[in-house]
Amino acid sequence: MNRSPNFPSTEAAAGTHTTVTIQVIERAMRLLDALAAQPEPVTLKELALTTGLHASTAHRILNDLVVGRYVERVDNGVYQLGMRLLELGSLVKGRLNVREAATAPMRALHELTGQTVNLSVQQGDEIVYIDRAWSERSGMQVVRAIGGRAPLHLTSTGKLFLSTLEPRLVRAYAMRTGLAGNTPNSLTQLETLERELAQVRRHGYARDNEELEPGVRCIAAGIQDDTGKLVAGLSISAPAERLQDEWIQRLKETAVRISECLGFEAPQPGEGAQAA
Repeated sequence: MNRSPNFPSTEAAAGTHTTVTIQVIERAMRLLDALAAQPEPVTLKELALTTGLHASTAHRILNDLVVGRYVERVDNGVYQLGMRLLELGSLVKGRLNVREAATAPMRALHELTGQTVNLSVQQGDEIVYIDRAWSERSGMQVVRAIGGRAPLHLTSTGKLFLSTLEPRLVRAYAMRTGLAGNTPNSLTQLETLERELAQVRRHGYARDNEELEPGVRCIAAGIQDDTGKLVAGLSISAPAERLQDEWIQRLKETAVRISECLGFEAPQPGEGAQAA
């Protein structure tokens, strides 16, 4: 049976509906972005000018966003972002997982260097290895299994965490642990450790020079969350003679990439970023 030319086909109607829906969503995003760009509540007139929307269109979409609590209408007919966005943001943040964020970048770094790449977090006075990228071509047996622990002052990642502490807390750590050593290279004196931590703060990465295991050297860079807090360390472990300083910049870049997946915003050049 022929369809009447006066009525659109089902497929055409569906396509029109989809286009309109996408257009509405795009306009709603423009309004939310405009509100996010302003520290104070914004008038309807200002929002219409900023987004290029007709005032009646902006008003209609804002009403829907108010109903959904994505936007709040405050006194005198001005608008600001609503609490629903905070609730959703908290849910997203809670589901961010440093291990998931690090998996692909760790593999890429391992492919580049051919060496073992570790992901570690702090628990008390130790670090805990929570993930690793390695292969037989890494040139050494994995020293610490996933779930293994090591003292903060004997590891590159542990030094990253110690470097964030106030001097009195570093001294307290030294008192608690006695700065016991594993090898002749271990830092067992507080003054030596403090000088090492100053270097870590200055350069933005840390080293383990055969301090945990003889014949194994490591370099580590920090992974930060959306608040800038150090939450994990990314390290490359290699036989002492194979570790290359040329890997440091790529290590730091990889750590930043993982941090950005957790919501961290890296400082732009000239905004106080640490030099390599």
